[in-house]
Amino acid sequence: PWLIIFALFCIGMACIAGFSISTGAASRLISGYDSYGNTCGQKNSKIEGVELSGRDQTDNKYVFFLDPCNIDILNRKIKSMALCVSRCPDIELKTYTDVKKFALQNGSELCSYDIPVSKYPSHGERSKKCPKLPVPPSNSLPVFHRCTPVDISCYAQFAEAFVTFVSDNSMLHRVIAGVMASKEIIMGLCVLALVLSIILMVVIRYISVVLVWILTALVVLGSIGKLSVHLALKRLFLHSVVILLLLLFFMRKRVALTITLFHVAGKVFTHLPLLALQPFWTFLSLMLFWVSWLGVLLFLGTAGQNRIQLCHVVKDIFVNYMVWYHAVGLIWISQFILACQQMTVAGAVVTYYFTRNKSELPMTPIVSSMLCLTRYHLGTVAKGSFIITLVEIPRLILTYIHNQLKGKENACARCMLKSCICCLWCLKKCLMYLNQNAYTATAINSTSFCTSARDAFVILVENALRVATINTVGDFVLFLGKVLIVSCTAFVGVLSLNYQRDYTVWVLPLLIVCLFSWLVAHCFLSVFEIVVDVLFLCFAVDTKHNDGSPGREFYMDKALMSFIFLNSTLIDLVKLLA
Repeated sequence: PWLIIFALFCIGMACIAGFSISTGAASRLISGYDSYGNTCGQKNSKIEGVELSGRDQTDNKYVFFLDPCNIDILNRKIKSMALCVSRCPDIELKTYTDVKKFALQNGSELCSYDIPVSKYPSHGERSKKCPKLPVPPSNSLPVFHRCTPVDISCYAQFAEAFVTFVSDNSMLHRVIAGVMASKEIIMGLCVLALVLSIILMVVIRYISVVLVWILTALVVLGSIGKLSVHLALKRLFLHSVVILLLLLFFMRKRVALTITLFHVAGKVFTHLPLLALQPFWTFLSLMLFWVSWLGVLLFLGTAGQNRIQLCHVVKDIFVNYMVWYHAVGLIWISQFILACQQMTVAGAVVTYYFTRNKSELPMTPIVSSMLCLTRYHLGTVAKGSFIITLVEIPRLILTYIHNQLKGKENACARCMLKSCICCLWCLKKCLMYLNQNAYTATAINSTSFCTSARDAFVILVENALRVATINTVGDFVLFLGKVLIVSCTAFVGVLSLNYQRDYTVWVLPLLIVCLFSWLVAHCFLSVFEIVVDVLFLCFAVDTKHNDGSPGREFYMDKALMSFIFLNSTLIDLVKLLA
């Protein structure tokens, strides 16, 4: 049923897309229009009250702005008269005589339609209805037929107004020049971050022990450092250190389990190398959906029962409801794509875990998991992603209201809004974690979403301390992994970008590389985190139903089995000594 509901919802999204493209003024968005309401590149109907409307612009396919650098910040548009021209000026025009010569030679009139070409140099309104001098050389955009200056310095000057810490007007120019000059290095460093992320997922099983003990040492040393600094609170901090050491002592088994799970997760990636490609497919799917969603939204802005009134588009109320429907689709379908990744990874890891003889694994467990998802579990994924959507929508609405009322509401209302937003955010994170474990339970037992969520919740509650340890210690290890990738990429970037040069030339490219490397590391290590969580749930189910006796043998890896037998031996020894 949930798959049917989701399919009907997607059909509604498709209908909105078709409606916006077929009945809207999509041609106005792509082709552009002049300041008199004429769409460039086609014949136009007369608009009542607009003198120069209704012109045949079939031969004039490009939008030319008289002052392309005069940008309206609030309305996010170029605050300049726009005309439809047959050709963008490809050379600099310094005088109105040059503008006249260009029009006579190319048939492209750059002044308002009511000014004859012969009167360009002497017309009284040339300062208002002719382009601002000098006219920069420009080219048309690949899809949108707008004449854009070849030299983007005017846009850089516009951006300088936002950079309050810049006193030198040429600084932003140098920054942009540095980015353009270093684009090959930036691409190379991004590829390096990608390679480092893949390598780290394989070798993290060997360094997880070191990272965990580093965490333990840092915590203990930090507490001792506080003890030496705050002598007045010596007794309090001494008690804190003792409690901390006791806590670490009693949690050592669970920390050891976390290390073992990381070790096994690394082995999973060696047996299932296609897991490393999951972020690619998810990112590609999300990008394709977001681009298409944005395109439909732009078309939707000109769709519906529209009418042009003094060159402004007046939207029908019905279109506003479609926009809200379209916005809900952005959240639900995005969450659906992310949930498909979680379900695919869970299915592949579950297959790996519960296959005793690893040589009997399917040739491509990832593909098998995707086929199983497509055939049996799309409704489960649709329902789980819809639950996240139900929480995300009110949170975004409250965030929007908070931003709109910023500075107007009283302190009590502001506190209540922020509290509601925070609670919804926490609820979303909890539900996402529960959903992920529900997908794992579905992959193990092939049960429905609610049944799987209940089973997963019971297992998580029964292993609450283990879950807390894995989430805290594991998250810290993965955080150190992200920092390691960013640090290595930044170090190579500093060497590659030649830090002896002016800092404005290499700082921004380095920041871009660091941001990209962090995002890449986050995407890949998030998959690693999913694998660890899936392995833990499989381990909990395995230990709950099996004890290693004949007929109830464990499915787990030898490393996890060693962990179980070692703990059992220690427990038996303690009982014997007692």
